[in-house]
Amino acid sequence: MGASPCAQLRDDHINPQHQPVTGDGHGPATEEVRGLIRLYRDGHVERLPAVASVPPASTPDPDVVCEELIVAGGLTARLYLLPKLQALPLLVYFHGGGFCVGSVAWRCYHEFAARLAARANCAVLSVDYRLAPEHPLPAAYEDGLGVLQWATHRASGELARWRRLCDFSRVFLAGDSAGAAIAYHAALKYDARSEAAAPLRGAILIQPFFGGAARTWSETNQPQSSKSALSLATSDCYWRMALPAGADRDHRWCNPLAAKLPAAEASRLPALLVCDSELDILKDRSREFCKAMSSAGVRVEQIDTFGFISILWYVFGVAVTILQPHAIGWVHVVGETGHLHF
Repeated sequence: MGASPCAQLRDDHINPQHQPVTGDGHGPATEEVRGLIRLYRDGHVERLPAVASVPPASTPDPDVVCEELIVAGGLTARLYLLPKLQALPLLVYFHGGGFCVGSVAWRCYHEFAARLAARANCAVLSVDYRLAPEHPLPAAYEDGLGVLQWATHRASGELARWRRLCDFSRVFLAGDSAGAAIAYHAALKYDARSEAAAPLRGAILIQPFFGGAARTWSETNQPQSSKSALSLATSDCYWRMALPAGADRDHRWCNPLAAKLPAAEASRLPALLVCDSELDILKDRSREFCKAMSSAGVRVEQIDTFGFISILWYVFGVAVTILQPHAIGWVHVVGETGHLHF
């Protein structure tokens, strides 16, 4: 894989404390992921153009049609479709970025969604959500649930011209990093039985961004490459900006394992496909999460990969040849049979 804008997101993006940054009239920066985001003392937020944004029309696959939409709550989304005679499953995708950065317009996410639609033979709805620190959690989780409800309740009517192309009764959730956490929380709160809506068929969680007060072994001991998009310092910085005032790292919006999952909530979860990397500092949390979900009666399949230093390497194509075949088969198999296998 060649160099990409996303490959610039490395461990050294945290601004060292001995190099203060001041904004014009905003005072010193109190939090910074260098090259991506600065939070100043007066609350002003500055996001830097570290990754190129592209228009929806410029898809890397000529067979994929992309249109920008306004969905639930006035959020922006991009819908990627393959013109087919039969309606295709809908995969609702949430980008990563520590809840603080990222966009459906980022080239890496735009190209990934288009390629996923083409290779997985499904429709992909890539969603922007409200970002912290301006909108601390649970804003992103609320947006995820709202978009899911929009897709299963109203989309087939509001997007009548897409009805023959997109099957809104076969809806999946997916996301990477913070987007995976959004997908999980949306699935957790979505209740098709009480909402008289289509059931959620499954959720794909790619290196989910979960946290906790106590450090795991991989967080403190996993060797870090200079190409890593998520270091322990970066993770801490994102959580400080994303969590609401007064919430610690064992709050349920950060640590899904801080309290036992109630049986009623576990029963609402669809089948989960959890993907993590041997080189990810969050791999221990991901594996603990899978064990807890399985113990709660949730159908879980876990895929371990080697060599993915960051999730943004994934979305830029490394996993197209390693991980996507699993996700593609899983989308169709679970949607048709309800069973979790390949």
